[in-house]
Amino acid sequence: MQLKLASKYTAISCTALLVIMFTFAFFNVSTLRESFLAESMYEADTLSEMILHNSYYLMMEDDRVRLQQMIDEAGTMDRIKQIRIFGREGVVSFSTNKTEVGTALSDRDEGCSFCHVGTSKALLEAPVEIRSRTFTDAYGNDFLGMTRAIYNEESCYTANCHFHSADEQKLGIMDVVISLDQMKAVTFNHHADIFVSTAVMLVLMSIGQFVFTQKYVCEPVNRLVRHTECLARGDLDARIENVPTDEFGELGQAFNSMASSLAQAQLELRDWGNTLEHKVAERTEEIHEMQAQLVQSAKLASMGELVAGIAHEINNPLGGILMFSSLAAKTPELPPQVKENLEVVVSETRRCAKIVRGLLDFSRESIPEKRRDSINRIIRQTLRLVTQQTIFQDIELQCHYDEDLPDLYLDPDQLQQVFFNMFINAAQAIHEGGGILAITTSFDVEVAAVKAVVADNGLGIHKEDLNKIFDPFFSTKSKKGFGLGLSITYGIIKNHGGKISVQSEVGKGTTFTILLPVDENVSLVEAESKLLLLGGEGKGSGGA
Repeated sequence: MQLKLASKYTAISCTALLVIMFTFAFFNVSTLRESFLAESMYEADTLSEMILHNSYYLMMEDDRVRLQQMIDEAGTMDRIKQIRIFGREGVVSFSTNKTEVGTALSDRDEGCSFCHVGTSKALLEAPVEIRSRTFTDAYGNDFLGMTRAIYNEESCYTANCHFHSADEQKLGIMDVVISLDQMKAVTFNHHADIFVSTAVMLVLMSIGQFVFTQKYVCEPVNRLVRHTECLARGDLDARIENVPTDEFGELGQAFNSMASSLAQAQLELRDWGNTLEHKVAERTEEIHEMQAQLVQSAKLASMGELVAGIAHEINNPLGGILMFSSLAAKTPELPPQVKENLEVVVSETRRCAKIVRGLLDFSRESIPEKRRDSINRIIRQTLRLVTQQTIFQDIELQCHYDEDLPDLYLDPDQLQQVFFNMFINAAQAIHEGGGILAITTSFDVEVAAVKAVVADNGLGIHKEDLNKIFDPFFSTKSKKGFGLGLSITYGIIKNHGGKISVQSEVGKGTTFTILLPVDENVSLVEAESKLLLLGGEGKGSGGA
């Protein structure tokens, strides 16, 4: 894998480099050739100007023999192939090639074409690019031709030896042809140097990239592969040492983190396996608690129907007994003993009527009239009502309110009845010597609910009675109440989608916890039931 990855990376990078370098070499050679050609054009133009300047006086003296000799001597230079001078009519007057002296050239001849471009009328002036030309002979040799016009200067048409008129502007043309073999050889050598240096550079870079890839890419990858194989075999202690600071280092750190997480997960699975029986027992107990709550709800519903029927049946006769016994007790002719007995009947009948009203309140399916309100305000208002009673004379109130609690969607009157029952129960459970009633409100982030805790340091409740305190007609206070207050409290909290739980220890006191959801569309009991079915961690403290 190491050789494969290094070879692939080297081959791809070298191919890209080869294309780039050869493209660069092509443009470099083309640019160099154009530069050399421009230099040769400048050289040929300078040479033709120099020859023309040296022949100026020979033309003025009309010394044709010496002018031919000068052209012949100039033609012996290595790079010069041909020099010729022809007149305005195109007749060759002087040339290094004696055979063409006296011949006439046409307008399409290479030496004449520069000033007859696109027209039969000769141009007076032409730039160097138009006056130059390149061509290849039959033997494959490259040449550059440069033509220069011979103008009719004042010294020419005023001389005694010439017959040129002043109206003539161009007298003739000098055409110089030089060889480009030297330029071609230099260009070829430069071309070869570029390709050789490119090949050498390519080889060196290929070796360097192969070594670099093998050391800084393949080796870290192979090390990571080896550790991954160890991890796959179950060796969760495999860790990559000497992690570098580059991207492979980040990958190594990620591998080490993954290995640590897997090791931790394995430890947790082992611990889970060791404590599975205990967790199953906990879940079973929680499910039993939820089942008890469901049974409690069913019991309350059935009991409500039964109580409603009984209350309605005995309410009317009980009212008649109370009315007639009260009237009879007010008869002045009655003996004292009978009157005393009738007063006992009236007292007990009123007590029965009070029980019947409690039964009717318990069985009545009252619909909460909900609105936005503060639970802190409801608790404070309830405390103002109950603390006026003598039972609260020796009780110390400790109130801790969270003033940032959101308002809840609830029935204030029903919630006031809940706290009224709980405060009265707490006061009755505290010894006559006095005690503490602690009230705390807070926000439970985990279930998004407002929590109200009512705690006392009273007598407490026996453990075997904790699961019964919300049952109707069950009371821990002998001859005090009918056992309906907490049942009604449970129903009100349930109708508000909340939850009530209790913790108590005999001789130390009792703590009631009420949870009311912030979202009126959420039921905490239903949410907890779903969480338990899904294997969640919802745990109640007991009670409803």
